[in-house]
Amino acid sequence: MSKDNSKYEILRQLAVAGAAGVDGKTSAQTALEQASALVGLSAAALHLWDEKGKPTLAAVYEVSEVDRQHLQTLEEELYAGLRREKQLESAYLSFAGNPPTHSFTLPLRRGAQVFGAVIGLQEGVRTIISEDLFLEALCALLSLNFAAAGLTRAVSVDQKSLDAAKVEGIHETAVTANHEINNALTPILGNADVLKKHRGLDDDLKKKIMQIEESALRISSVLRRLMRVDKPDSVVYYDNIKMIPLPPEEDSDTT
Repeated sequence: MSKDNSKYEILRQLAVAGAAGVDGKTSAQTALEQASALVGLSAAALHLWDEKGKPTLAAVYEVSEVDRQHLQTLEEELYAGLRREKQLESAYLSFAGNPPTHSFTLPLRRGAQVFGAVIGLQEGVRTIISEDLFLEALCALLSLNFAAAGLTRAVSVDQKSLDAAKVEGIHETAVTANHEINNALTPILGNADVLKKHRGLDDDLKKKIMQIEESALRISSVLRRLMRVDKPDSVVYYDNIKMIPLPPEEDSDTT
């Protein structure tokens, strides 16, 4: 199938899904995956928000976790701010690098109301600006689908699912930290234990060795407590920087 025919097929399937009342996120996810494969995107995402700008729905496609994080950084540090402060609606950008990267953001709209956006990331010498007509048609059909489903206003997020995803992300980070940091703590604790038993050490030096041991055990305890986080809560640490409150220590955390 030619590339033009493939584009037509993606748009046709999206239109048929909308007419059939297929769940908007499901059809959007499929369209993102197919369009990304066709035009060579390494990551793509769709975001919806309510009248106050609060996120209500998201669909993401990525080749790798690195690509997803790169696209998320562009959204959070560039596109979202420009939409909020400069009323940005659409843009095609290229960034130098090895490899160079190209990105775009296009609006999802109903009349004058912009209720979402599609963003994408492409790596290499190709440029997505040559696919602008297809991408704009794709976003127009996505807009129609969400409008037909009544999802252009105050869409409610399944808060339990959102909280569960946040906790899962915390646990994944905790597992990585446990593995990497505990590997470094093992020789510290082992050597501290050996040094404590060394004859001829004065009391001051023994005290310092015990402080090293206690600090290492404290770090290990913090990692175990992070693994037991079961709510995506946060508290202000300082200057509007937030941190995750840890569960209280258990007996196993202090041994």
